[in-house]
Amino acid sequence: MIVLDKITKKLGVRILFEDVSVAFNAGNRYGLTGPNGAGKSTLLKILMGVEDATSGTVSLPKKVGFLKQNIHEFKDFKALDVVIMGNKRLWNAMQEQDALYALEMTDAIGMKLADLEEVVAEENGYTAEADAEMLLGGMGVEEEFYKKPMHALPLDYQFRVLLCQALFGQPDALLLDEPTNHLDLDSIHWLEEFLENYAGTLIVVSHDRHFLNTVCTHIADIDYETVIIYPGNYDSMIVSKSEARSKSELDNKSKEKKVSQLKEFVAKFGAGTRASQVQSRIKEIERLQPQDLKKSNIQRPYIRFNNPEKPSGQIVFKLEHIAKSFNGVSVIPDFSLEIHKGDKIGVIGNNGRGKTTLLRMIAGVLSPDKGQVVPGHQVDLGYFPQNHTDILEKGSKESMIDWLRTKKTHVIEQDIRGVLGKLLFSGDEGLKLLYQLSGGETARVILASLMLNNFNTLILDEPNNHLDLESVSALGVGLKEFKGTVVVASHDRDLLTHCATKIISLEEDGIHFHNGPLEEFLKEKEASQRR
Repeated sequence: MIVLDKITKKLGVRILFEDVSVAFNAGNRYGLTGPNGAGKSTLLKILMGVEDATSGTVSLPKKVGFLKQNIHEFKDFKALDVVIMGNKRLWNAMQEQDALYALEMTDAIGMKLADLEEVVAEENGYTAEADAEMLLGGMGVEEEFYKKPMHALPLDYQFRVLLCQALFGQPDALLLDEPTNHLDLDSIHWLEEFLENYAGTLIVVSHDRHFLNTVCTHIADIDYETVIIYPGNYDSMIVSKSEARSKSELDNKSKEKKVSQLKEFVAKFGAGTRASQVQSRIKEIERLQPQDLKKSNIQRPYIRFNNPEKPSGQIVFKLEHIAKSFNGVSVIPDFSLEIHKGDKIGVIGNNGRGKTTLLRMIAGVLSPDKGQVVPGHQVDLGYFPQNHTDILEKGSKESMIDWLRTKKTHVIEQDIRGVLGKLLFSGDEGLKLLYQLSGGETARVILASLMLNNFNTLILDEPNNHLDLESVSALGVGLKEFKGTVVVASHDRDLLTHCATKIISLEEDGIHFHNGPLEEFLKEKEASQRR
């Protein structure tokens, strides 16, 4: 069990949460939610002890696993050892054993080694390597990397190793901040199954709606300057929260109407002979005063892409035997495909398989080594790159409004501010300089540039990165309703399920095309693997 007792956190004059007392019980899996900036990561850091609360105390079980971000501290350690470090008591005992075995044996050293053997046995140290390998395999880390130093691993694998470290050693509680980052769909599925069988207390922050709906038994939502626990998964919480807010607002309206009627009676008979009735009405007015409803931090952007002014031809792109290699390593093998008008194609695959390379070639920002990408008639393309600096100059002191003004000819500032407002930039926020923007703000500005125009084709590479849950949901609706052609690469299943009607899957044995939605593709893939 994890217990928060009167926890308050202030950032300057801003209150993230105040006087929060809540218990997270063993056997329950809590999704910690709230929009960007609500304080999710801050609360996790307070629980981990890496950041102080303004006031209040936290009670944790003895063994807690948490997802670290300090990759550089482990750069010289083998991947297997980094995983085993997740059980601090076991790791320390094993390290002390190694140090003692290097010394000349004495009775005292022998007794100390016996004590350490007990610790190793209690912590399942004799199966530690096998257990660590099981976790690494589940996360999609190939065996060849297990005994290599961390700095020799691809960056996304290093993050996976740290996630395995958090899961290792049967911790009593798990604190995970964005654990699905850097994971492919297969690894996410494995993690979901692992967590569903986890018996301790789980608190997880994730922008992956499908993941939260699959894993969580409860949602701990940061809103109204507190933490509110809702039973059920994320979708259940949204329904309950909206209903509770609507009921409170309706109750207030009903009270206001009743108070207005009572005030009319008091005003009419206050100076007359019905003094006792007037006094009872005054007391009733005091009792019925509507409650002040704290402002909710729920923010729902409105993402819609303008219908194309000029439709493209029936064939939007023709990929003719394209291939691409880097440093002699083939990333995209010989691949051909026709993308048709109105197609909504989801591109999936493990990190490093070439999703970004494929999209950059389709978008015309990267040339294939062989073959060609032939655009169809009147294709008007909008592009969202995974690396935002591909279109936004790093360190730019240009404002959002000024940058967006360059993205469409003859655009007026009112239209720019209107689009920014839909993406939750209000008032003078549009004057904020590009270099000052967070990752989520940058993503929304790029989406604003796409919304300003009337493109008939959109290519988006991991557009959900840095976006909160509400923004990803809004993006999914916007892409689904868009009348043009979409090619989108993403690991977010909720987004792809919403908008993709066809799938390109980049896999170890080549590139596969499926003329159907994601769930259908995954079921067919699972069935073929069982054969």
